[in-house]
Amino acid sequence: MSNKTDGLYVAATADVASPTRRRFLQGSAATAAISAMPFSLSLLSSGAMAQSTTKEILSGCHWGVFKGVVEDGRAVKFIPWEGDPHASHMLDGVRDSIYSQSRIRYPMVRRAWLEQGPGADPDGRGEGDFVRVSWEKAIELVAGEITRVRGEYGQQAIFGGSYGWKSPGRLHNCQTLLARMLNLTGSYTSSSGDYSTGAAQVILPYVSGSIEVYEQCTTYPVLAEHTDLMVFWGCDPRNNSHISWQVADHGAFPGVEMLKAAGVKTISIDPVRTKTADYLDSEWITPKPQTDVAMMMGIAHTLLSENLHDQEFLDRYVSGFEEFKPYLTGESDGQPKDADWAAEICGVEADTLRDLARRFASNRTMLALGYATQRQHHGEQSTWMLITLACMLGQIGLPGGGYGLSYHYSSGGAPTHESPILKSIDNGSGVKAAEGAAWLAGGGGVSIPVARFVETLLNPGKTMQHNGREIELPLIKMAYWAGGNPFAHHQDRNEMLKAWRELDTFIVHDFQWTATARHADIVLPSTTSYERNDIEQVGDYALSHIVAMKKLVEPQFEARNDFDIFAAIADKLGKGYEFTQGRSEMDWIRGFYEGAKIEARAKGMEMPVFDVFWDSNKPLAFPLKDENKYFVRHESFRNDPILSALGTATGKFEIYSRAIAGYGYDDCPPHPTWMEPIERLDGPTTRYPLGISSNHPRSRLHSQLCGTSLRGTYAVQNREPCWINPKDAEPRGIKDGDVVRVFNDRGQILAGAMVTNDVMPGVLMVSEGGWFDPINPREIGSLCRYGDVNNLTPGIATSKLAQGNCGQTGAGDVEKFTGDLPEVTVFSQPKSMSDSETSA
Repeated sequence: MSNKTDGLYVAATADVASPTRRRFLQGSAATAAISAMPFSLSLLSSGAMAQSTTKEILSGCHWGVFKGVVEDGRAVKFIPWEGDPHASHMLDGVRDSIYSQSRIRYPMVRRAWLEQGPGADPDGRGEGDFVRVSWEKAIELVAGEITRVRGEYGQQAIFGGSYGWKSPGRLHNCQTLLARMLNLTGSYTSSSGDYSTGAAQVILPYVSGSIEVYEQCTTYPVLAEHTDLMVFWGCDPRNNSHISWQVADHGAFPGVEMLKAAGVKTISIDPVRTKTADYLDSEWITPKPQTDVAMMMGIAHTLLSENLHDQEFLDRYVSGFEEFKPYLTGESDGQPKDADWAAEICGVEADTLRDLARRFASNRTMLALGYATQRQHHGEQSTWMLITLACMLGQIGLPGGGYGLSYHYSSGGAPTHESPILKSIDNGSGVKAAEGAAWLAGGGGVSIPVARFVETLLNPGKTMQHNGREIELPLIKMAYWAGGNPFAHHQDRNEMLKAWRELDTFIVHDFQWTATARHADIVLPSTTSYERNDIEQVGDYALSHIVAMKKLVEPQFEARNDFDIFAAIADKLGKGYEFTQGRSEMDWIRGFYEGAKIEARAKGMEMPVFDVFWDSNKPLAFPLKDENKYFVRHESFRNDPILSALGTATGKFEIYSRAIAGYGYDDCPPHPTWMEPIERLDGPTTRYPLGISSNHPRSRLHSQLCGTSLRGTYAVQNREPCWINPKDAEPRGIKDGDVVRVFNDRGQILAGAMVTNDVMPGVLMVSEGGWFDPINPREIGSLCRYGDVNNLTPGIATSKLAQGNCGQTGAGDVEKFTGDLPEVTVFSQPKSMSDSETSA
């Protein structure tokens, strides 16, 4: 991060003047560095702004720290914080989200549900026929329906969904607040896992002993100094690091710049040429989508057959390689997994695979794996096999070598500062999640894998295998979502539409008329982050600052914040005080800060009093220790594998898992295995000629900001772009800028053609997160006018082990659209809603 912090500084309670302390408090081009200046000195100029008629108010969001320029009560501009090393270009869209044309203005109820009762006309969801009601009526309807469903079907019949990226903040976490309301008033069905790392987070505890995908990687300063070869395998930090789960620190950008300045050689293994590959001028290797495991095995076989593997590392730090080796050599099944075999599957020449093996072994090599490789059928295998490859190379725990699973996520690799951890409001269940993965917290009486909600709706009473245990799928009659967008992030949209018809009631909180809100029965307008106060940390890994997320403007129309909405519902259900504990918004925020202040003091630092912090209009910065700046993943394990044993059954990396062997799953063997997905480019069972890649978008956060002015910077004829290689476009008569129909037997979408060599031949790339806009909501399979790629992806599970999603699995075809172009309507108000409509 930049050394231009423009921040409020924490003061050390001891040794502030010591040379060592000064050294790690000084600025660094690679991290959000901190000066040794006492915090009070940085406030001398903070009062001048109060005299201005234009206010600049500090806040933060997924896209970074910023100051909102407010004129006459309206936010007119978001200015990036001076300490941001790479401000996101998306801030204009963030500001526009407050005022977008699709803003939900009032509490709304679907007409059929309101007039005929729960379960009425489920086919009509999505048509936009809503009636405006008062807040009093809306709260009464929601509380009454919770009571009815629990009484008629049992507690488990309510699903507390709310999966999604919501907004940062330790109080206004709508997912936690929903769970809190449901836990305090009864119980419900919750979910486990997530869509981002559904397969990896389940397999990794067996392989490396922890969830790891949300844990710190070897830091960029170490990579720049020690790494010879950096391999970005489905990993694009310069695209994905615009955002963070907390407030973005953007530390990956100076980190990647360090790699470039140090002359580190880089390889990008990806069907799409990434922004990181462009910046670093990386060597680009393009395997066919979903064939990464075969490619890795071809490299591993070469390491073994040419005696390039590190047998000493395998003997000391690894369990199960001897059980895996017969499969790799073909002794167990008659098929060596050599480079020639792998080349036939992945489409990368065998000589290239052999060359990669030699280069990996002869250099200090870091293998950086992205999440996309495990969001596939049998996705557990890619993460497992990459770690196996790293074990064979024997560089795990060495500076600059081994593997990293978070370089593309929330600026993993940006060094971690010496900061306290802000506490947050709890979900009322008494169950806590590990730090850094709060959305994985337990709660509710029953839990299902998050990506299996549609399967649950369609198959109540069915049993499902999951991670070594059996789950009986509950009957769900009501789903409640706040801060998520299942009609964007879930796969197989048309199967989902069928499943949604099993619900009596669907309740949604949001601030925009997303497809999810349009398919709801009761819609409650919530505030954006910029219409309320909160507090958050900067950087999921860096934790470099604490920032006041200040309210910029008053809530638009009749929007209310989620805390107040759930408090009102809890009060209606007799648990109002238990929900609020008698605290106001600022009481909670002050309490979180004071808790962190106590922890900071125990670390030898003194944070300013809350009022000074809040009124400063500056982030509060924390120091960076040398030991954190130069962190090496698994170094302690390498140095002492007994005292620093991994959390696996053997305390070592497990290439063969006896626990998984005991489950007997036919789709997840006990060691890394190549298994054909249900479909892939040139696969033996594939019916369509093109692979479909659903990458993270370049100008939004999943579906967030799709409904803002930012869409105009990338949409093609107001449709989601579809990248297509000239070799695939030309024979189909498709030219750059055409509207095309992309289709398979699961669904069909319109999209705007971008003819480019930045996607490999045989592959279409349509970013996930486009808003679903069916021509006829009553017709399952109707053409999506805008370009929601999850009309095309399958809703199957990765395997019985993880039950993760397969958002990167899929094949289809494309043709030029020659009919009358239907108007995109999902970014405007529903057809029946108007300001003058009478409240019910």
